[in-house]
Amino acid sequence: MKNGLVLEGGALRGLFTAGVLDVFLENDVRFDGMVGVSAGAVFGCNFQSRQLGRTVRYNARYCRSWRYASLLSVLLTGNLYGKKFCYRDIPDRLDPFDLTAFQEDPAEFHLVCTDARTGEAVYHRCGGESREELMEWFRASASMPIVSRTVKVGGRELLDGGISDSIPLRYFEGLGYEKNVVILTQPADFQKKKVRFAPLIRFLLWRYPNVGRILLERHTQYNAQLAYIHAQKTAGHAFVIQPSAPLNIGPIERDPARIREVYEIGRTEGRKRLAEVREFLK
Repeated sequence: MKNGLVLEGGALRGLFTAGVLDVFLENDVRFDGMVGVSAGAVFGCNFQSRQLGRTVRYNARYCRSWRYASLLSVLLTGNLYGKKFCYRDIPDRLDPFDLTAFQEDPAEFHLVCTDARTGEAVYHRCGGESREELMEWFRASASMPIVSRTVKVGGRELLDGGISDSIPLRYFEGLGYEKNVVILTQPADFQKKKVRFAPLIRFLLWRYPNVGRILLERHTQYNAQLAYIHAQKTAGHAFVIQPSAPLNIGPIERDPARIREVYEIGRTEGRKRLAEVREFLK
């Protein structure tokens, strides 16, 4: 029986996930494989490379830089999160990502993107890529529509994986992962609401009409995924960790203290659920 780890995205709500994962690292809780979406992939890779504290460290250190995340970056580069600064400067030299440790870890690492032309989910198992190509896969998984350019990698034009498969539990179960720890970034009573301003969404995504269509229907798919996760939890096949209240942090945060606060919420929840996780994974 294979044990899996499924990580939802949510931009900087992913700091909650990072806090939980660092508690797992400190207590040697390991999995046979993991799949991350958007921030779940970009932050979750540090669990695979066993770099304790890296996620909160670079977010807190560079959150005030326009090159990291800003509307100015959108205007100048087309990307909310700076392509060069976030996916070259930080992982290559400012706070190096340990590619060797990531690739040598025996656990599988999967991520989810969305094909910008078809709107379909693209699942990619990482392994053997160059540093530059791997970072492009991470960037693609986290490239939010409208405020990001598409990423060309793997022979496709890709956007954020959360568009097409926000919580890929079914995907991992299909690969044979029978027991899965699912980390969500919204509280238990959360239900996604229908997107407003439909004509504006269609206008802004006129080049990618399938992405626009899915975004307008995404609340239905997302809420169905939550219902499925709840059913799997009840059946004993999934273990869910999520914040007890809304995290109230957006995709841009200039206050390092707030970044650390969300991370600490994750650490607190991780410590609280640690014994239960160990028991579930037996």
